[in-house]
Parts: sequence; C-alpha cells; structure tokens
Amino acid sequence: MTVKRSSWALPYLIFLILFVALPLVMIAVYAFRNPQTGAFTLENFAKFFSTPHDLNTFLYSIQVAFINTLLCLLIAYPAAWILSKSSFNRSKITVMLFILPMWINMLIRTLATVALFDFLKMPLGEGALYFGMVYNFLPFMIYPIYNSLEKLDNSYVEAAQDLGATPWKVFWKVTVPLSLPGVWSGVLMVFMPTISTFAIAELLTLNKVKLFGTTIQENINNGFWNYGSALALIMLLIIGLTTLISDEDSARDSEKGGLI
Repeated sequence: MTVKRSSWALPYLIFLILFVALPLVMIAVYAFRNPQTGAFTLENFAKFFSTPHDLNTFLYSIQVAFINTLLCLLIAYPAAWILSKSSFNRSKITVMLFILPMWINMLIRTLATVALFDFLKMPLGEGALYFGMVYNFLPFMIYPIYNSLEKLDNSYVEAAQDLGATPWKVFWKVTVPLSLPGVWSGVLMVFMPTISTFAIAELLTLNKVKLFGTTIQENINNGFWNYGSALALIMLLIIGLTTLISDEDSARDSEKGGLI
C-alpha cells in the first residue's frame, strides 16, 4: 500500500485548523456578537472608536512601535552591514551571539532587564520600556538585513565602482536598495509584535504605561470577550494590511531589480 505525499501534510492541516483557523473564526464571531442577546452587531467596534482612552492607547502603541522599529533599524543596519563584510567564521559567530538571546523566553529576558535597572538604581518607565523593546526585538531586525546583505551580488557593487561611483553613492544607490527586502522583513517582524505586546510594558513601567495588547488582555480577563475580540480583530486587520502593503513594496522592488 503506497502512501500519498499529500497524506504527510494532514497533521499540519489539522494543526492549522485547530490552532490557527478556529481561534480566528472564534474571535470574528465574538467580535460581531452582542454580549447580552448574541445577535449580530457592530456595537463592539463603535465602542472602540467612541472610547477616547482605548483609542489613545492604540495610537500611543503605534507611536511606541514606530519609535522602537526606527531605533532597531538604526542599530541593526550598521551592525548587519559590518557583519556581512567580516570574515566568514567571525561573522557567523557574532551573528550567533545576536541570535542567542532569542533562545531564552522573552518574559525571562524582560525580568532580567528589570533586575538590571534595579541593580543600576535606574527608574523604570518609558525609557526602560524602549530599552527593553529594542533589547528584545533587535535580533529580529538584524538577521533579515544580514541575510539580504550576505546574499547581495557583489558584481553590482563592482560595476558601480568601475563607473566612478564614490563609496557613499555605492552604498545608497546599490547596497541599500538591494537590501530592502530584508529591511521590510525586519520592520514587519518588529513593528507588529510591538503593538500587541503587553508583558514588556507592564514589567518595565510597573504598569504605568499601557499598550494596546494590555487593553485586549484586560478586557478578556475581565470577561468582556466580545469587546476584547473586536479589539483583537482590529489589530489583526491592521497587521494584515501592513503585511499586504509590505509584500507589494517588496514585489515592486524586485521588479525594478532593487536599484534606484
């Protein structure tokens, strides 16, 4: 009896249905239901847009995510560029050192950051929040950019140099455009989780700073499943939209050959 290749995909299909598709369907169902009558309603979404506190928290979370992503990019790009120019063995070891913290649970890393600030007698607050965000998400920015730079075809750089381009022009006109797919991947991997996180903000600000993830968690924990699901769905839609725009930009860059 021969087993079809497609049969091996069955466990993955079951996993996707149970732990990805089904929870998403449940979120959508709860989001559009009235908590009292169970009837279809848009009240949960209207409540979000008419609640200044939740709306301001959402906008503040986008601001924090934007600043965190920018800080990670400013640190990660030079680091990834230097690593891509290093000798093979040394660069691989250094990249491994950057990735090593990802093997430890994010909550444990955040608690270690709290202990570090406590040891240095530094106050917890917004500054500590940004420090913890960058510390936790920096590897997610470095690795995709490093990957793009590592695979960059050096003949483009050599051609630009042969045509008389200065090192600065070679960097901005050749290296940066060709590494944009890695940059977009890194931005997506940092920006989206930052909006939805709540543990980092709670621990590093002693719950003084609230992000959108905290708002969702509080509503779910307090039994407001319908409103919490509506908030989660709004966040999911924004994540999907951002991913779609990012994919379109990456495809456009690929069609242009990645050069300006």
